[in-house]
Amino acid sequence: MKVEDRLYIDGRWMPSRSSARIDVINPASEALLARVPAGNADDVEMAAAAARAAFPAWSAASAAERGAFLQKIADGLAARKSEIARSITDEVGMPLKLSERIQAALPPQLTASYATLVCEYAFEERIANSLVVREPAGVAACITPWNYPLHQIMAKVAPALAAGCTVILKPSEIAPLTAYMLAEVIDAAGLPRGVFNLVCGTGPVVGEAMAAHPGIDVVSFTGSTRAGKRVSTLAAQTVKRVALELGGKSAAVVLDDADFPRAVRAAVSSCFLNSGQTCTALTRLLVPQARADETATLAVEAAKGFPPGDPLDAATRLGPLVSATQRDRVRGYIRKGMEEGARLLLGGAEPPEGLARGYYVAPTVFGGVQPDMTIAQEEIFGPVLSILTYRDEEEAISIANGTPYGLAAAVWSGNEAHAMALARRLRAGRVEVNGGPFNLLAPFGGYKQSGHGREFGRYGLEEFLEVKSLQLPSQ
Repeated sequence: MKVEDRLYIDGRWMPSRSSARIDVINPASEALLARVPAGNADDVEMAAAAARAAFPAWSAASAAERGAFLQKIADGLAARKSEIARSITDEVGMPLKLSERIQAALPPQLTASYATLVCEYAFEERIANSLVVREPAGVAACITPWNYPLHQIMAKVAPALAAGCTVILKPSEIAPLTAYMLAEVIDAAGLPRGVFNLVCGTGPVVGEAMAAHPGIDVVSFTGSTRAGKRVSTLAAQTVKRVALELGGKSAAVVLDDADFPRAVRAAVSSCFLNSGQTCTALTRLLVPQARADETATLAVEAAKGFPPGDPLDAATRLGPLVSATQRDRVRGYIRKGMEEGARLLLGGAEPPEGLARGYYVAPTVFGGVQPDMTIAQEEIFGPVLSILTYRDEEEAISIANGTPYGLAAAVWSGNEAHAMALARRLRAGRVEVNGGPFNLLAPFGGYKQSGHGREFGRYGLEEFLEVKSLQLPSQ
């Protein structure tokens, strides 16, 4: 077991003002993996003071200087990719081969993209007799989740640093260990004191103290919609800027002329990635009524290719859920689906065979799901796919848009122009067309209760910038 009893504040490691500790549990073995500080409001106060003191110098640093530091951080993370992948597999349960490809590979790529972008971005533009300048927004609080722990951290920390903001990071207490690795990398890179600060702790204590703190100017939060509403409420008291990346209930709309085997396999893979613990997971599969049976057969066949198992086994594609609480929550949704009349095609709420230890849920597929059922409306965050049918495209669009969420979606058609036309009508921040891949430079964020604000590329940078107009004498 690893014992981490420090926080990183004002360029140095120091003990928390709190004596409380948080246990980090391996979800595959249920063994105690590590113990970290449960920070408190006093720790946040120290971090905020350090960040505010560091802001004038850091905000005045040139784009080239900030970019050079970001490249050092990217290189430092890349050098520790194997260690990062293993840590996230142990903390979250993602199969190791996927952690290597996703969890460890994306953060240095994302950080390097901002090292380049900050040197290319136009921070000033002339509009008639005005000079419009974009300036750092101030001290930024970054509150991040456990499902993609380091990737979500760098999606906030990298653009904040690029913008010239100073940062206070609160990682998820469920998966905090790679945040400590990041702090070590930043310390080795020689980032000026107070520019980056790490305070570990729970949301109700550390997260709420950050959202409410008058010395913090921006809050960027990723997590549940419920928690995002709480962050907004607290942040409103000091009228600080808030960016929220929240839940999703994403639909994959498969049109009648699509390559059905390919589309269904893609939807199942999206739904089950990271054991369904992905905010953009395509958890609703919408198909024409006449093709319901065909879809059910294809989906079950694809889902059988995701048997749960040891995440350290190279053959495993589906690991455990992150915690006992999450496992029980997902199993509760599966029972709810059965109670409301959905047809269980595969899986169920019982523990997978041979996996008595660990927070495992069987890959589950429901057919006959109606749009108003709980499993079609609420984010489950587990390996549960719902198949819904539609009579025509207008009904497909209505069903796809008919939840409180709007984070992501997908459209499949044999005609790309047809797919594009339907994609434009979906109320979601990101729509995959015929399996279009993820793009680190394109904006990421949601409509409706999936949040507001965007991450990645220049869109993520601009979340941490204020806009000022300098009115110049007319020529």
